Amino acid sequence: MLRNCFTAMVGGIVLLCFFCPSSIAQMEPELPPIAKPNDTRFKDVVEDMTSPTLEKSALKPVPAMVGLANQGSGYSISLIRVQWRRADPIDLWLIKPTGVKKPPVIIYLNGFPTDTDVFKEQGFQQLSTQGGFAAVGFVTALTGHRYHDIGLNKWFVSELQQSLAESAHDVQMVLNYLASRGDLDMDRVGLFGQLSGATVGILAAAADPRIKVLDALDPWGDWPTWMAKSPFVPEEERPNFVKPEFLSKAAKLEPLDWMPKVQSKKFRLLQRTSEGETPLESKMKLQAAVPAGATVVLYKTSDEFVKANSEHPERALYWIKSALQSLPAAEGASAAPAKPN
Repeated sequence: MLRNCFTAMVGGIVLLCFFCPSSIAQMEPELPPIAKPNDTRFKDVVEDMTSPTLEKSALKPVPAMVGLANQGSGYSISLIRVQWRRADPIDLWLIKPTGVKKPPVIIYLNGFPTDTDVFKEQGFQQLSTQGGFAAVGFVTALTGHRYHDIGLNKWFVSELQQSLAESAHDVQMVLNYLASRGDLDMDRVGLFGQLSGATVGILAAAADPRIKVLDALDPWGDWPTWMAKSPFVPEEERPNFVKPEFLSKAAKLEPLDWMPKVQSKKFRLLQRTSEGETPLESKMKLQAAVPAGATVVLYKTSDEFVKANSEHPERALYWIKSALQSLPAAEGASAAPAKPN
């Protein structure tokens, strides 16, 4: 049975609802497969799956392809195809406010199994660019259009080490591409992640100091407890995920270990006790692992979270936008974007 999901916008945040009765895989692989045996562009690529850093990896970006350019009301939209490893092209959405020179940029990682649909929504486009900010979005490894050329019994969690390592590397490679464009303020880069996307954000921000502001909502983590108790894990697969061999690989990318190493100038951890993917005891361990000076917000009920973010949707992004706005602008950038409402 397939893993079904739907997304809902609450205060600019994509809330994920899962129905996993007996799921193994996320979705059917794309047909035909993307992998091409005669594609030699990436034959020299080396990737270290034991670390979120690129220190021991050698990824090879090929020229980006712009497949869509469009104008919205007060912003432009570009769909860009980027790639740096074999059989894994990534659709990168870039939404820029018009009339702002080198706007600060926020990367959005919504986590597994969300695809790119949210980036196509006018509401998100308007909200994310409000105040003069650029928005960048893509999906993590083995998610959405990136789930292909793999056995049907394999998915994001079964291949957790690959999923997290590749996704953290992807964030850094995306930053390289964005910097090469010359039209964004790379001195003011933020990352907003939720659920598994928040975990990837933590790993990437520990690896790369260019992520100046990190906003993480309900990250996964504390892998031994998470694998043993998270309701997100299908019961028939759980025995495989609590084996020492699996956990030893996941331990290389344990958010509890990497969170204290986050290099962002400003870091906020948001947690909902009502969110069920991560066990409460794991949430408390993650909270205890935040570096000194970080902001921690705990929503004790779902109503408290909805009230804080849905009555005035712009509030959901106020913190990260204000944090970026407080940082010095890059040379040639607008002095400051309009103050977020």
